[in-house]
Amino acid sequence: MLMQMFATHQFWIGLGTIFITNLLLSGDNAVVIALAANSLPPNQQKKAIVFGSLAAAVLLVVFTIFAVTLLQLPFLKVLGGCALLWVGIQLLAGEEDDESDIQGQTHLMHAIRTILIANLVMSVDNTLAVASVAEQVTASIDESIRQATKYVLLAMGLGVSIPVVVFGSALVMKVMTRFPIIVTLGGALLGFIAGEMMVSDPATSGWVEHTAPWLDEMYVASIVCAIIVVVVGTWMARRHQAAHAN
Repeated sequence: MLMQMFATHQFWIGLGTIFITNLLLSGDNAVVIALAANSLPPNQQKKAIVFGSLAAAVLLVVFTIFAVTLLQLPFLKVLGGCALLWVGIQLLAGEEDDESDIQGQTHLMHAIRTILIANLVMSVDNTLAVASVAEQVTASIDESIRQATKYVLLAMGLGVSIPVVVFGSALVMKVMTRFPIIVTLGGALLGFIAGEMMVSDPATSGWVEHTAPWLDEMYVASIVCAIIVVVVGTWMARRHQAAHAN
């Protein structure tokens, strides 16, 4: 069956299309990982990037298989958008590092957990795009191998996102060290994506389209959510710094 699958030109066209799609969509994930790892001590940053990226990739593959069905559930994107808002705020608020190994491990696990949550939430739209590509390119393949081809394409296509995310996040983190404003822009990006998710949910998209299309068409919801993340996150960070100083 594998030879029959690899012999079809649709398979290679689909694989290339999914590769390109994943390369384009992996940028946001790299930003999230870099933001979460940025507050860790240098000796823990690589661990957070590697473990967070691999765990997120595994969950992404599983999530992709069920993406088309899950995305039909109302309020899933709304809840995901709210979760992403909170993740962005927490990343901007930051935490003070502790000198003890126990506290350091706690921070490492917190960073990995943040990476997992944010990537899962952001993967809602990403996985839909990838699943849609796989569905489209396999439509003309023989029915006996269509389903298997679809899953192989998804697995191989998503696999390419792992090194992109790992190396991309390491690069972004280096830029953050030199230009701290990137952290704020990264938080704003998460808020922007959260706003997009909320207005594209099956439970809200109809109301938005007929009553307030400007929320989506003019990116008002996305901009407002980005501002919320930056304002609240910055305020929490300053309050935390003041409390620590006292």
